[in-house]
Formats: sequence, structure tokens, C-alpha cells
Amino acid sequence: MTAVLKSRRLEVPDSFATVQAYYEERGWTDGLPVVPATEDLVWEMLGTFAYNPAHSLGVIQPRNAPVTLEKIAVNAVMAGCRPEHFPVVLAAVRAIMQSEFNVAGCQATTGGAAPAVIVNGPLAAQLQINGDAGCFGPGYRANAVIGRALRLVVRNIAGLVPGVMDKATLSTPGRYSFCFAENEARSPWEPRHVELGFAASASTVTVTAVRAVYPIMETTVPTGDQVLQTLVEAIRTVGFANYYQIGTGAQLTLVVCPEHAAEMAAAGLSKADVRAYIHQQARMPMHRLQGVAHYGNRNWPAWVDEHDPDFLVPVASSADDIVVVVAGGDGRHSAWLAGWGVTRVVTQEITTTFA
Repeated sequence: MTAVLKSRRLEVPDSFATVQAYYEERGWTDGLPVVPATEDLVWEMLGTFAYNPAHSLGVIQPRNAPVTLEKIAVNAVMAGCRPEHFPVVLAAVRAIMQSEFNVAGCQATTGGAAPAVIVNGPLAAQLQINGDAGCFGPGYRANAVIGRALRLVVRNIAGLVPGVMDKATLSTPGRYSFCFAENEARSPWEPRHVELGFAASASTVTVTAVRAVYPIMETTVPTGDQVLQTLVEAIRTVGFANYYQIGTGAQLTLVVCPEHAAEMAAAGLSKADVRAYIHQQARMPMHRLQGVAHYGNRNWPAWVDEHDPDFLVPVASSADDIVVVVAGGDGRHSAWLAGWGVTRVVTQEITTTFA
């Protein structure tokens, strides 16, 4: 049987301004111009998945809406993706639909977390997904459109429209698009997907809900262990909400620039060592956390002694809740990506077809 597209057909005058106004009036855009999702472009976007555009990945919250390959392709077209980007977008959508990611919880909150996509494996280089200089910023189409497509799916299929179901107090520019690659070529360590047991030849996306980017500049100390100490000091603070949410599985991501990573490796530190050090050293005394910041919504496991003012609360329950990746270009600037407290980081393999 010949595959068909199920989406409604809408006739709009062939005018750029009219088409953009039509999308905007219906609340389908992120505020930027979109590529009109014509039938030809949607078929082209589906690529190797065109044999079954109605294939369902399940339902997405909070709208409880069905997610099909066709609907994802429509949003990918609107975002400006090329067909070769579609498998990455699809893997990212599959990641946020995992129950542990809790897409409704992290996208509807007043905290305004952004879904950040980290790409690993050979496909990152093939698609020119930037993981080098300026990887968090503009200038690379693949980064921009893949991250944007995921966010349009969250908006248009999940129903998380700002001011309606999306209740972010301030939100974040990362909600326009946040996608980058791990800089595997300049990393002294194994890449994230290999750490997780995937073959080096595989490609993956890792999606994390990011509250904010906290850049840390360390240009003075000469050794990698001292660099790591500075990175830890940067998050040992009352306002870092992760400390209050370790009971719900709060995670966070450290993006280490290549120069800092090389210095840490020269000091004999592996990624596992970095995670363990952060877990042991990035702790706050209970008396600093009580009665301020996110204390009213604290969720601590039973082993946290709230009655001991000197009890040291870790920034994550275990070292495994800390993700370490290498990204960026020259310069000694690394960054913390603060996690959202009721979501888990999810990694999904990128495939070009599935039943």
C-alpha cells in the first residue's frame, strides 16, 4: 500500500509575508520566520522513513498528543532542517519522550529549562555539527536547526506554548535552539557514547534539561587538578538549585574546554576521576542551604541529615549523575549546564530507519 501523509492541507496565498503571518497567528512558531511545510518538503524530510510516515512513537505530555514521524518531519521542515538532519532530530525526540526525561515537568515549570542536545559519533562531523569554537552560539546551520526542530516539537506537539502550558518565569535563549557536538577530536578522553557502551562507530544524541549555562574562566592555575578545583568552587553556592533536588535525581553537565581537559588529563585525571572529585568536593553545608533559595521545595534522600547544620549536601546523589563532555575551542573557558531537578539525562542512538 502506498504511504500517504495524514496532516491537514491548508491553502495560503503564495506570499512570504502572508505565510509567516499565518503561522504566527496560529501560534506555531518560536517568533522567528519558518520554512513553510509543503507536502513535497515533508516527504523529502522523511527520507528513509517515508515508507511509513504514520508510524507512532507514542504520546507526548502534557497534551497527551500522538507523535508520528510525519509530525516530527513537519516541524523539522519549519525549523530549516535538511533531510540529513532528520535522523538526529528523530533521536532527540525519542529521547525526550522517555519517561525519565519528564518533558512536561521540565518544560512547563517556572524554572524554564531548555532541552540541550549533545551529539556524539561520526555523524556529528559528517553533518558539521559544531563542537569547537563558539559551539553554544550561532553560525552553524546543523546546530541551529536541529535544536530548533526539537523545541518546535515541544511547542507544537507537546503543547508547551509560553504563557499557556509553558509557565517559565524568564525562560532562556536556549529554548530557541541548543545543540552542539562533543569535541571528540580534541578530547583526551573517550567520548560520551563510548563511555555508555556504544560502539565508536555509532552516533548518539544526549538530551538534558538545562536551567542555565554557568561559564567559568580559569586562566591562572597551572595544573589540571587546580583547574578542577576552580570549576567545583563555581557551583558551591546557595543559588544552585541542584543541591535541593538530589532526592528526585537531579543531574548536571560539565562542559570542559579542550585546554582544561588536556590539563586535567596531564594530571592523570580520567572522566570518571573528574566525576568522582565533583561528587566529593561540590558540597554545601546544611546551614547554608536552610531557609533560603529552593529550600521550600527541597527533596532530599533519607541519608541527608537535615538536623545537622554541618552536614555536607552533595550537588548530585552519585558521581554517575554528573555528565562530563569536552567541547569548545581555544581558550580556558569551561561551563556548567545546571540540570533540572525532576528530569534525567537520556542518550539515544541515531538510526536511519526502524520498523
